[in-house]
Amino acid sequence: MDMEREKLVRAALRTIKGVGSQHLRQLIAYFGSALKAWEAPQRNYLQFPNWEKWIGEVIKERKNIDPDEIGESLRKQGILIITPDEPDYPPLLAELADAPPLLYYRGHLHRNSEVLAIVGSRQATAYGKAAARVLARDAAAKGLVIASGLARGIDTAAHQGALDGGGVTWAFLGCGLDRVYPLENQRLAEDIVDKGALLSEFIPGTPPNALNFPARNRLISGCSQGVLVVEAAVKSGALITVDFALEQGREVFAVPGPIFSPMSRGAHHLLRQGAKIVEGIEDICQEVPAWSNQSAYPSINTKLLPEKKELLLEMDHESILQKLSDVPLHIDQLTIHSTQAVSSISLALLELQLGGKVIQLPGQHYVLAREC
Repeated sequence: MDMEREKLVRAALRTIKGVGSQHLRQLIAYFGSALKAWEAPQRNYLQFPNWEKWIGEVIKERKNIDPDEIGESLRKQGILIITPDEPDYPPLLAELADAPPLLYYRGHLHRNSEVLAIVGSRQATAYGKAAARVLARDAAAKGLVIASGLARGIDTAAHQGALDGGGVTWAFLGCGLDRVYPLENQRLAEDIVDKGALLSEFIPGTPPNALNFPARNRLISGCSQGVLVVEAAVKSGALITVDFALEQGREVFAVPGPIFSPMSRGAHHLLRQGAKIVEGIEDICQEVPAWSNQSAYPSINTKLLPEKKELLLEMDHESILQKLSDVPLHIDQLTIHSTQAVSSISLALLELQLGGKVIQLPGQHYVLAREC
C-alpha cells in the first residue's frame, strides 16, 4: 500500500462533514484501508453496517475532494500528518483502541520517547504555576517529554518548564493547527515547535469548541506513562484527563497544595483516592523506575543551571528570606524592589517552600517557617 497516498486520503475523508476519528476508524476497519474506502463503489457502502447520515456524506462528497490539494495546503502551513502504523507516532497512544487514525502535527516527534503529562487549572495560583514549571524542568532535564494542552495556567507553566530544562514538550490542541488557543500562547507555541511538537486530531480550520477538549485530554493521557495533576478545582478538565488516564492504565500523581486554596481541592481529592504524592521529580521516578536512569537527549544542552545561574538563584533566596518575617507579606511586595522577574521570584519561593524555609498563606502571602 502507498502509505503517503493512504495518509492523504485519510486527511481528505476527515474533511467530510460528520467524519471524525471514530468514523474514520470504522471505514478503515470495514474496507481494509482509507484508500480502499475512497475507491469503493457506492454499492459497497450500501452494505455498510448501521447506516448513518455521515456515510451518505462520504458517498456524495468524495468526488468533490482532491487529496493532493489537501496535501499541498497542509505543506504550505507546515503541517505534517502521521498514522499509528508509522514509527514516530507516539507508541503508547498507538496501542489504544481509540487512537486517532490520523494526527496532524507541527515540529518534531521523538521516537520511543518516555512521556509525562502535566495538567492542571487554567486559574492557577503562583504556587501552582511555579510547581508545574519546576517539576517539568526537572523531568525534561532527565530526558522525559512533557505533554500538556497549551492552556492558560498549569499547562503553560509545564511547557515553559520543559523548555527551561532544555527538553522536549508536546502540546495537544483542541482545535486545528492553523490556529493557537489561547492567542497569548502564540510565541510559546512557536518555541514548542522548535524543540517538540504541536499535535491535534482536528482538521485545520477547526475552532476551539468546548466539546473538543475532552477528546484532546484523552490524547494527553494516552501518549503518557503517567499524569501529574498540579492544581485543579473539584470540577476540572484536569480531572477528566485523570479519568482517561485510569481507563488507559496510566499512573496518576498529584502535587499537594495550600489547604485554603480552592485550586488544591482537586489534587487533594486525588491523593485521598490513592494518587501518588509528588514533592519533587524523584517521587515520580520512584514509581516509574525506568525513568530514574533516563538520560537526556544527546543533542540538547542538559546542564540545567550553569554555575553563574546557580549563584544568582542562591542570592535570590537570601534576598527573599531577608524580606520575610512572621508578618505575612504579599508576593507583589516582594517584587516591588526586586530586579528579578515575577516568574523567577515565584520559582525561588517554591524552592524555599519545598526546603521548609517559607510558608505560603492564602492570597499569595508568605511568612518565614519557624521551628516549633
